[in-house]
Amino acid sequence: MITQTLPTGKSAAKILIVDDHPVVRDGLSLRIARQADMKVVGEAADSEEALRLIESTNPDLIIVDITLKRGSGIDLLKEISTRYPKIKTIVSSMHDEVLYAERALRAGAKGYVNKQEAASIIIEAIEAVLNGETFLSPAMQQHLQKRSSTGSNGTAKPPVESLSDRELEVMSMIGQGLATREIAERLDLSIHTIETYREKIKVKLNLKNAAELWRFAVEWVLQAK
Repeated sequence: MITQTLPTGKSAAKILIVDDHPVVRDGLSLRIARQADMKVVGEAADSEEALRLIESTNPDLIIVDITLKRGSGIDLLKEISTRYPKIKTIVSSMHDEVLYAERALRAGAKGYVNKQEAASIIIEAIEAVLNGETFLSPAMQQHLQKRSSTGSNGTAKPPVESLSDRELEVMSMIGQGLATREIAERLDLSIHTIETYREKIKVKLNLKNAAELWRFAVEWVLQAK
């Protein structure tokens, strides 16, 4: 691949896109291709493919979706942060920023962009993160500042926020209509493990049975859209 040279003599920043939707990947690639100082060096639909491409392309920045074809976006962020600490990451997702942005930042991401935002925002986020900044929406910044100022005496967290990253991921998939076996296959976990997560979710959310869990998860997913 020919390296694009900028007027300043610096090479264009290499971007890797990890998203399970081909249309989304294509859209991001086209927008990034318009930037003289950026280029897309690869696209992946799941964690395994992403890790292979990281080794072969050595990207400067990776755009990651929370939900992937196989594997977990949050888990991928953690692995990138551990194995490739110099590579910067941004989350681009449809999931609720208030619920997921902090989790993404804890996993190692340096920015969070909701896919419903204007397409130009992702370029702004990439530029900010490449420059060493953390990128969040103004609303999310205000939310974090408010939480920081109120501390433990602030408003109690919604029950859903008590779920672990994996539990939240499992509940999201339940709400999307995936069966236990399908969730296990997507996350590369055993059916028994997924059933254990289901039980933990019911306890934390005070849900009596599988039917209540299903209804809660479906309603939660619909409200998040």
